[in-house]
Amino acid sequence: MQTTQILRKNSIAIVLLQVLAICVPLCAQRRPARPRAGQFQSNKRYTGASLNRIDTLVMPTLSKRGIRPAVLCTDEIFVRRVYLDVTGTLPDPREIRKFFENRSPSPRKRAALIHSLLQRDEFADYWSLKWCDLLRVKAEFPINLWPNAVQAYHRWIHDAIRDNMPYDKFARELLTSSGSNFRVPQVNFYRAIQGQEPSAIAGAVALTFMGVRFDQWPQERCSGMEAFFSRVAYKNTAEWKEEIVYLDPAATGPLKAVFPDGDAVQIQPGEDPRMVFADWLIAPENPWFARNIVNRVWAWLMGRGIIHEPDDIRPDNPAVHPQVLAYLEKELVKSKYDLRHIFRLILGSRTYQQSSIPLSNHPDTEAMFACYPVRRLEAEVLIDALCWISETQESYTSPIPEPFTFIPEENRSIELADGSITSQFLEMFGRPARDTGLESERNNQPTDAQRLHLLNSSHVQTKIERSRRLNALVRAAKGKRPKLIGGIYLNILSRYPSQEELATAEQYLRTKGLGLRQATNDLVWALINTKEFLYRH
Repeated sequence: MQTTQILRKNSIAIVLLQVLAICVPLCAQRRPARPRAGQFQSNKRYTGASLNRIDTLVMPTLSKRGIRPAVLCTDEIFVRRVYLDVTGTLPDPREIRKFFENRSPSPRKRAALIHSLLQRDEFADYWSLKWCDLLRVKAEFPINLWPNAVQAYHRWIHDAIRDNMPYDKFARELLTSSGSNFRVPQVNFYRAIQGQEPSAIAGAVALTFMGVRFDQWPQERCSGMEAFFSRVAYKNTAEWKEEIVYLDPAATGPLKAVFPDGDAVQIQPGEDPRMVFADWLIAPENPWFARNIVNRVWAWLMGRGIIHEPDDIRPDNPAVHPQVLAYLEKELVKSKYDLRHIFRLILGSRTYQQSSIPLSNHPDTEAMFACYPVRRLEAEVLIDALCWISETQESYTSPIPEPFTFIPEENRSIELADGSITSQFLEMFGRPARDTGLESERNNQPTDAQRLHLLNSSHVQTKIERSRRLNALVRAAKGKRPKLIGGIYLNILSRYPSQEELATAEQYLRTKGLGLRQATNDLVWALINTKEFLYRH
C-alpha cells in the first residue's frame, strides 16, 4: 500500500513538472507585440478599447513619469478577469464560447459583457461579501451580532446591492436607523463594533464612510466627532439575543459637536445628532464621502487604491492620480450615487483592460496603474472555483449552537453571511476575521501551507476524483484526446490550450499503464496548481 502511494506521488510529480513547465501564467506566456510610437495618443490611432475619461487622465501622468503603459489584454484574458472581478465566479465554457464567437468590435462586446455581469445575481452575492467584510458582519466574538441578526443584516446588504440602492441612501440608513437588530437590519451597523462607547462608534463611522484612521486624529478633533454618537443607546428585550438600538431619550439638552472639517454645530433638543452628521456626510460637497467609496471600488477592482491604502486617507498620503479620483467623485454625485456607474467607468477603461505584462521597468509601474496587477484569488473565490470544476460542495456549520446554523450545501462560499462560519481552507487562504473592518484583515499572500494543500491534500484529490464535470468531459470526448484537453483547459483556465500545451498534455494522456481517467485527473491537478488558475491576471 505504501509503495502504491509513493508511485502515485511520483506520477503526480512527473505530470506537474511536465505541464507546469509550459503552463506559466497566461500573461507571461503570450506576450503581446510592443506598441507603435504614439499608439496611445488618440482614439483614432489606438486600435483596441476606446480611451475613456479615466484613460485620458492617466496617460499624461504616466508620460510625465516616463512610464509606458501595457498594451490591451486579449479577449480570452479579459473574459476571465471580468467574471472574477465582477462576480467572483469563473465563466461557464458556454459563456466563453459565446463571447469568443461574438463578431462585434472588441470595445462593444466587452461593454455589453460588463453590463450583463453587473445585473447578475452573482454580482450581488460577491459584493455582499466585500461589504460584509467592511461592515464586520459576524455572529460570534468579538462582534457578537448573533446568527439571527447576521442573516437579517446580510439580506439587507445583499438586497441593497442587488437593487442598486443609491450609495448616499445606503450610508444614511446605516447611520440613522433605530429599532430591533432582528427587525431593522440596518441598526446592526452600531452593534457590529467592538465597543458601544462614542469613540468606538465614531472610529467605525470614520473608517467605513470616510476611509480614515480615527485613532490618528488629535484628541480634540476626535471628541468633536464623538459627540454626534454620544446619545446612541442599547437595550435588551425578552426575545433571546435581540437588542434595540435607539436614541437616548434622557438626553434632552442642546448638544455641541464639531464636524471633521472643523465646523461646529449646536444640535437642538429632540434632534437626532446622527441625522445631523449623516446630512453633513452625504452632502455633494463633502470632501470625504464620495472620494472614499470611489477609491475603495477602484482598489477592489484594481488591487490597490488611487490613494493606498484605501482606508488610510490623509493629507500626507496623496493620490497617485488625483484628477482621476476627482473625476470619479464628480461622476458619483452626478449619477445620484449610482455605484454601478462607477463600476462601468472603471471596468470600461483601457486602464483596467490593459495587460498585466508591464512594458516599463519603472519601479512605480504597478502603483501608477500602467499594467493590470496580478493578485491571488480570495479564499472564498478559490474554493468556489475548485467546487465548480469538480461539481462538489463544501459543508459549513456554526461551531457554536447559539442557535445552531446550517448552511445548505448548494450555497457557495461567497454567499456565506457569517464571518464566524469558516473552514480550515478559508482560514489557510486568508479569509478575514471581520473584527476591525480594515482591508488589511484579508491576507492574500501565498504560503507554504497553501502550496502543500493544493499539491498534496486528500481534500483536493477527492474533489478531482469525484468530479462529475470531468467524467462528463471524458464521456463527451469519446476517446478524442484533443477534444478532452480543450474542454479541461476551457473549464479550468477559461481558454483553449496552445499547440505546445496540447502536445504535452496529449503525450501524457497516452502514458502506458495509466488509464485515461487517472491521466485526466493528473492534468487537472497540474492545471489548478498553475499561477494562471490561482491568480487574477
